[in-house]
Amino acid sequence: MLTTILTLPLMPVRGAVWVADQVRQEAERQMTDPRRVVEQLEAVDHAREDGRLSEAEAAELENELLQRLRGGPGYP
Repeated sequence: MLTTILTLPLMPVRGAVWVADQVRQEAERQMTDPRRVVEQLEAVDHAREDGRLSEAEAAELENELLQRLRGGPGYP
């Protein structure tokens, strides 16, 4: 009972940490979702075809997306 009373002021902090952790987990899940990455690769391809991206820009974006798909450095 005493522990509950003493830690009561920390409840908002614990709640905020929990919410932040949930947001982080969802962001990681979306970043590595294969369907989402494929959609983004297709969007890069269309942008290249339309002239909105140069070959170098498109290649850089494609490399980053493929790295995410493989779960490379910086991606879970």
